[in-house]
Amino acid sequence: MPWLPAWADSESEKCHNKRLCRAGQVGPDCYTERGTLSVFAVDKLISEARRIAAEYRRTTGKSLGLSSEIAKHDACRLLDLEPCESPPGGYDAVGRGERDGVRVQIKGRAIFEEGKSGQRIGQFKTNQDWDRVVLVLMDKNFEPYEIYEVDREDVEDALDDAGSSSRKRRGAMSVARFKKISRLVWDRAQNADDSTLDTHAGS
Repeated sequence: MPWLPAWADSESEKCHNKRLCRAGQVGPDCYTERGTLSVFAVDKLISEARRIAAEYRRTTGKSLGLSSEIAKHDACRLLDLEPCESPPGGYDAVGRGERDGVRVQIKGRAIFEEGKSGQRIGQFKTNQDWDRVVLVLMDKNFEPYEIYEVDREDVEDALDDAGSSSRKRRGAMSVARFKKISRLVWDRAQNADDSTLDTHAGS
């Protein structure tokens, strides 16, 4: 099941009108009997969030602050993670399948120009419980093109290498540094079928 925002129920019943959702219309028929948005409607809203975030960036040159929500959605969908309905603080999802039981912290960054991976990733919450970090890299349209994964031990070792700098105290790291210590676990070029994303979900 794909990641659902806080305002949606991850255990929603089937939508009353799948055709309406697939057409991009979110209305009364897209809500279940329990009053929550269906998975189809949520996928469509995430797709719309991509469009709005990209248009806002092109128009203003600023970020709208939706990349984190989009990244969580994509990471859970593409890596088979179970989202935490009420995140405990240290992690956003728990693994299934080959990652069964692994507590995953999810990060996301949109890279707007090739070669500019010097952007920084937010705090790693080193004082809380988690096992791995997943970084979703998105293009200028907020579509994922690469996902990296790293174990907690490797993150802490990298932060220790930063010495007593303010970056270490903040638990921050650059995208370039993260890519060096992590492993590529999903690539759009090699997973073309998965990159069809939200507008085709459930079809």
